[in-house]
Amino acid sequence: MKVKPIKRHKAIQPLSREHHQGLLLSWKIRTGLSKGVSTDRIKTYADWFYKTYLIPHFEEEEKHLFPILGNDHILVKKAIAQHRRLDRLFKNTSELKKSLNHIEEELEQHIRFEERVLFNEIQKVGTEQQLQFILEHHNQTKFLENTTDRFWE
Repeated sequence: MKVKPIKRHKAIQPLSREHHQGLLLSWKIRTGLSKGVSTDRIKTYADWFYKTYLIPHFEEEEKHLFPILGNDHILVKKAIAQHRRLDRLFKNTSELKKSLNHIEEELEQHIRFEERVLFNEIQKVGTEQQLQFILEHHNQTKFLENTTDRFWE
């Protein structure tokens, strides 16, 4: 059975593109760990990605997108709890291998949840004006790869 791709509203497309980079981060961590790359090298890259892309992405979702459903909505509460959990994982500096494994798994699950469940609900409920507001206020940063240490290659 072939799954039909989800048609994203143009206002949410930039956030979905950012999710693609998040999924690639999970893949890079997984690949680095499977190749026996030093956890310090992987953590350095993951921290760069987190500070440069994930923090602004989480803030964007929480400030502009989630209010469409309301912060008391069960799906929004789940997403915010996942943001907080990922934040703690990225800030954890002990047991790096365990931490990186958790980041890799939980980031991917979080993105899949937002893409398959939360964003669909927001698209369904959001008015054209609300979605247009997101489009006008989203500060999309073009993804520029950090090529200092391409440990995953």
